Parts: sequence; C-alpha cells; structure tokens
Amino acid sequence: MIRYGDELGMGDNLNLPERNCARTPMQWSHVPHGGFSKSDKPFMPVISGGPYGFEHVNAAIQRRHPDSMLNWTERIIRMRKEVPEIGWGDFAVIPTGDPAVLVIRYDWRNNSVLFVHNFDATPREVTFTAGAEGEHGALLVNLLGDEHSEADEKGKHVLLIEGYGYRWFRVGGLDYLLRRTDIEQPKSSAKRRR
Repeated sequence: MIRYGDELGMGDNLNLPERNCARTPMQWSHVPHGGFSKSDKPFMPVISGGPYGFEHVNAAIQRRHPDSMLNWTERIIRMRKEVPEIGWGDFAVIPTGDPAVLVIRYDWRNNSVLFVHNFDATPREVTFTAGAEGEHGALLVNLLGDEHSEADEKGKHVLLIEGYGYRWFRVGGLDYLLRRTDIEQPKSSAKRRR
C-alpha cells in the first residue's frame, strides 16, 4: 500500500494533532504551499523547512532526477506489472537458514521469479537453491540490475545482500514468454482450400 507522498519520501508534521500529522498537503513543487493550493489560508499547512519541507522534497524536483525516490517507485511498479507470476502463480518459501532473509519463488505457466529480501540492518550472506528443477534454476537474472547469479556445481546460489537490501530475479533467463505452457493455441475452424 502506498499513501500519497510515500513515493516522494514525504515526512509528517508531528506538531499537528492525531492523524492530521500524516495528512499534510501533497508537495507538488517548491512554490508557496507546495503547489497544492493557491489559498492564502489553506485548511492544513504543508510541511515547510527542514529536510522534509516542500522546498526540498517535491514531485517537480524528483521528476528531473533519475535516482530520486519518485523515479525508483515508478520503476518498481512498472517491474511488478511485468511479473504476472506474483498475482497468478503458486508460491514457495525457499529455506535460507537465516530468519532475517526471505527468499520466495512464484511459479506460473512454466516460468518462475524469485525474490530475496533482507529485513535486517546488517548485510547477510545467504545460500539457497532456486527450487526449480534441472537447469532452469541454475541462472537467476536480476530484474532490477546487472548482478545476475549462477549456481555452483551443487546447484546453490550464494548472495551477499546489504542491510534492508533486496534482489528480484527471473529464474532461468529472459526467454520466459517462449516457455509459457498454458496458453491456448487458436484452432483452425476450416480446412484450407486450394
């Protein structure tokens, strides 16, 4: 779930009572009131000053910077839409021996994706098998970067994951569209005539 402002890394105004602290106006730009309102007296004040003020954290600034939180959020949502296995497939939790690291694989239509998430602040090294049969699990192609993983001779992958880090992999390569097995083929209703 993403609330408005999460995609920018907006803060909260803890001087406001109760839940109003998290309901401040969206910070669209660096103009007065964050570009949210042209009113001289808005109902709710925008976060101003400090590291989370609209002067520094706003959509207009972040749109121009490829490494901004806003652009990262757009990329991760786009990638999630390209991974139908999550919504349609079966899943299996892959044992790592480390309770701070979750490795989960989703399988759908003869394809698999695998996610590794470190929920600890310290880096973790984990060893696991991709859980897929045969050569299919020997290669993990990173969907968000260039660090792919190839299994050793025993079929094990060894990953070093930074604190709160994550990796999203496609299991077996990027030819997954060619491997789909449950797609119904069109049937010819009439024979071809000469």
